[in-house]
Amino acid sequence: MKNNSVPRTLNLNELLQKKSHFLLGPRQTGKSTMIKDQLSKYKKYNLLDLNDFRKLSFRPTSIREELTPRDKIIIINGIQKIPELLNEVQLMIEDFGIKFLLTGSSARKLKRYGTNLLGGRARMINFHPFTFQELNDQFDLSRVLNYGLIPSIYFSDDPEQDLKSYIGLYLQQEVANESLTRNLTNFTRFLEVISLCQAEQLNLTNLSNDAQVPRTTIHDYLEILKDTLIADVLPVWQESKKRKPVSNPKFYFFDWGVARQLAGIGHVKLGSPLAGKAFESYLYQEFQAATDYYSLAPLCYWRSQDKSEVDFIFNNETAIEVKSSSLVHASDLKNLLKLKEEKKLKRYVLLYTGSTPKKLEGFKDIEILPYQDFLQGINESK
Repeated sequence: MKNNSVPRTLNLNELLQKKSHFLLGPRQTGKSTMIKDQLSKYKKYNLLDLNDFRKLSFRPTSIREELTPRDKIIIINGIQKIPELLNEVQLMIEDFGIKFLLTGSSARKLKRYGTNLLGGRARMINFHPFTFQELNDQFDLSRVLNYGLIPSIYFSDDPEQDLKSYIGLYLQQEVANESLTRNLTNFTRFLEVISLCQAEQLNLTNLSNDAQVPRTTIHDYLEILKDTLIADVLPVWQESKKRKPVSNPKFYFFDWGVARQLAGIGHVKLGSPLAGKAFESYLYQEFQAATDYYSLAPLCYWRSQDKSEVDFIFNNETAIEVKSSSLVHASDLKNLLKLKEEKKLKRYVLLYTGSTPKKLEGFKDIEILPYQDFLQGINESK
């Protein structure tokens, strides 16, 4: 594939004119490349570099001592490595008006340090792999459904091998080196088990039995995944009244390629039984990225006690069902119709892999759109 520079959605210069920011995202999502493209003229400390790490861990005040009148913006990469630096950051924001960009691949040490993340002096943005709009004419759905959207893997000449290496890197550098769990063997088995829960409701008891670890440990392992930004849960939309919602969230890895590799799933072909989960997982990534980048209402899904389900509630105004097919039948719209009875949302949309918008007779209030059309205009939701 081509590997031209891919402009990212976030404009760091604009963000930093307003306030300091934490930019947190999994490894290899492109934070460093984006900073190089957009903020190359500003002072940067890289805590993944041994020299910077040694200097600032031994003497955190050196970041203030090295300040010059030209320094208006300072970048610290890997802030989770030395969370004590946030004391210096806070002082420099307050006393010198410096704007900071603080990047990291884990929030766990920041939480353990007990910081309130600068008490409102910095905003937080979660960073994601590529999106449809960013890739533009370099987007390839078949590639996405197999290898995901992590930049280095998406453009790799051997994405399968690089996915395996990525998982090993996560286990070694994020989990083992940071001592996030005492038993890496159990955690690795848990990863394999939970990968089969992708896009499914979580049942901690079943997870405990399958992974052969106590339920309390399952809860701790889930927190590790969330804190290291490798996975998250999708909450249930609770505003329905006519049909009582369930309470169990759904589980998603941050990238479908990682989930597929962990689960040992083979090649995914559009139209195959596996494509449904892959397509839903991909669109989860798109909607979650848009939610974070445009500060929208939290993404969720709807499922009632009678097992009616709609895949996503986007920005608390659009119900979205997804279908990995170019054909749509009336039966595909039934759950959207049930949710529409609640009269709570503005739009009811089915996204599919066909090429043209359409309406089905008797369902004039439900939009049937090619997924590309919806994603192309997703920034209009802000």
